[in-house]
Amino acid sequence: MVIADGILTPSMSGYAVLITCLILVGLFALQHIGTHRVGFLFAPIILLWLLSISGVGIYNIIQWNPRVVSALSPYYVYKLFKLTGKDGWTSLGGIVLCITGAEAMFADLGHFSQLSIRIAFTAIIYPSLILAYMGEAAYLSKHKEDLQRSFYRAIPEVVFWPVFIIATLATVVASQAVISATFSIISQCWALKCFPRVKIIHTSNQMHGQIYIPEVNWMLMVFCLLVVIGFRDTDMIANAYGLTVVIVMFVTTCLMFLVIVMVWKRNILAAFIFVTVFGFVELLYLSSCLAKVAKGGWIPLIFSLIVLSVMYIWHYGTLQKQSFESHNRTSLDMLLSLGPNVGINRVRGIGLIYTNVLSGIPPMFSHFVTSFPAFHQVLIFVTFQFLTTPRVSANQRFIVSRIGPAEFRLYRCIVRFGYKDARKDSYAFETDLIETVRVFLQHESDDGDARDSVSEMPVNQHESDCLRDDVSMRAENGSGAGLTRCKRVRFCGVDNSKELEDLEDAREAGLAYMMGNTCVLARETSSFVKKFAINIVYGFLRRNCRSPSTALGVPHTSLIEVGMAYRV
Repeated sequence: MVIADGILTPSMSGYAVLITCLILVGLFALQHIGTHRVGFLFAPIILLWLLSISGVGIYNIIQWNPRVVSALSPYYVYKLFKLTGKDGWTSLGGIVLCITGAEAMFADLGHFSQLSIRIAFTAIIYPSLILAYMGEAAYLSKHKEDLQRSFYRAIPEVVFWPVFIIATLATVVASQAVISATFSIISQCWALKCFPRVKIIHTSNQMHGQIYIPEVNWMLMVFCLLVVIGFRDTDMIANAYGLTVVIVMFVTTCLMFLVIVMVWKRNILAAFIFVTVFGFVELLYLSSCLAKVAKGGWIPLIFSLIVLSVMYIWHYGTLQKQSFESHNRTSLDMLLSLGPNVGINRVRGIGLIYTNVLSGIPPMFSHFVTSFPAFHQVLIFVTFQFLTTPRVSANQRFIVSRIGPAEFRLYRCIVRFGYKDARKDSYAFETDLIETVRVFLQHESDDGDARDSVSEMPVNQHESDCLRDDVSMRAENGSGAGLTRCKRVRFCGVDNSKELEDLEDAREAGLAYMMGNTCVLARETSSFVKKFAINIVYGFLRRNCRSPSTALGVPHTSLIEVGMAYRV
């Protein structure tokens, strides 16, 4: 629904269709430069806008109907519903638009402190909105014929054009905030394996979280233009927008129950009271907005259903693929038994084997060795983990372990990212990875006779992985799935000088990357729904999203792709 908000908010940013389209094209065309270049203008524009509408509101109250200030009394809420009945309930769908839009200024709340948000809303935003709408009500009490254009008609002619320009700039700022929030949500969904791979560009080196996603940007622009040109009726767009925001509010309130109980560890009764109070008010507005589904409210519902289906199918297909690889991995015994006697050759250089398998040997590498019995002097099995925590500190980014005896020069490296962490370029990542392996070997050499050294040794066919200092850390982060029993081996008097020399020699010889190019298909016995989801939808998404090598910035000239077909 927030992604749908990213379409509807910009669609309401103009006075006429042509002006709106021009504003939209310009707004999306400038996204690639990043908001940090013009972000310093946002706060003054919003502040000037709030002062403008509050000033116009005060003028209208004094000029047309000073008695309107009595509407602050809650008694008139009761009186409204008593006199209007069902019509009063229906009007809630329009009243909700009075509070929407203000939330867009804080679309990414992580950039602001709690105190600054409280001060801004209570001291500036809320009073400005109250004065603006009381002034508009005072104007309408004397000019009922201007109901459809009351906002602009209520502005005095002498300041109309300055206020109109400020209003347009303010809606652009609100649209920018929602677009940035859309980018952030899609980036986090991608990290959590709930969205196809897209190109994520970090537009600021100073401000974390300012990103640009080209594919999503242009798709949002097309959808916005289709909504503006296709419907034109601002009432329909307003109905869709109101329903979107109310659903976002209600879902957020429901999720806050989980946050209060599971994250803040507060009393479940307090969480229940919170959800009951706020949820009841939001349900009143939601029930009124649902009555306008046929009058434009269906737009965000259809769009959200499509996005939700795409996310679910991608997540399901990805999990099925990882499950297949996990259950069909090869034991370490097979790799450790390979050697000169069976014709396996080792060539100079470092081979980075990208895999989702946390233990054992991935099917892709086994298939490669079977077809081409040779691999690099140093092999590092690299697995990326995107955790459900926002960020992972630098000292917990890489988790290195050894596979088998030292003479095999085989290592495993778990690379962990939070869903808000920025991924480095390929060269920086290679440098950090190899340096981490070097430090691991050096540390093992220095402390080998005084402590247990963690090494992957074959325990049995399916249980072999051992990750140094990772069990507790991943349990805390809720990502303990996939851990297996480990065997801890004591190395006394370890001397890794030769191993360090081989690592440096292999580094100078160059790096090669190996990835699986997999085709995931449903089994013949699968249901029609599963075949449609995996073979058609997931297959289409996989073919048209960015390839893993491109997303990870792997040099094309150093890439080895191994074709595989999985039946899930």
